[in-house]
Amino acid sequence: MGLTLAPWAVAVEPATIPVVVATASGEHLFRAEVAATPEERARGLMFREQLDLDAGMLFLFDPPRRVGFWMKNTLIPLDMIFIDAGGRIVAIEERTEPHSLEPRGPDLPVRAVLEINGGLAERLGIAPGDVVRAAPLEG
Repeated sequence: MGLTLAPWAVAVEPATIPVVVATASGEHLFRAEVAATPEERARGLMFREQLDLDAGMLFLFDPPRRVGFWMKNTLIPLDMIFIDAGGRIVAIEERTEPHSLEPRGPDLPVRAVLEINGGLAERLGIAPGDVVRAAPLEG
């Protein structure tokens, strides 16, 4: 007789989409979870103890708007990449401090924010003006 697990007892990997950041030095591919609803955006990457190097979370805003992100209950430093309606990076907040309640973000409307591991934007040469491509940002 085999062991049967209840559906809630099985660890499920969150669904991800490919996100490409095109920089002067080349293209960088991330597997990003999508935070499109207010509830998903509010939770974000809270309580995560680690994030794979090629992983991230893409926050979507329709219509574009000014946003402020904080690090409440976020355990790891993150780089926040702010993306305008045309897919261009308009600002980056690097190595944000875990648990900080200080809002971070540009004084510009954004269509999306990509969060990745802290320090990775600098290491990969990701900078304002670079282009981000992902299915939800197209059209």
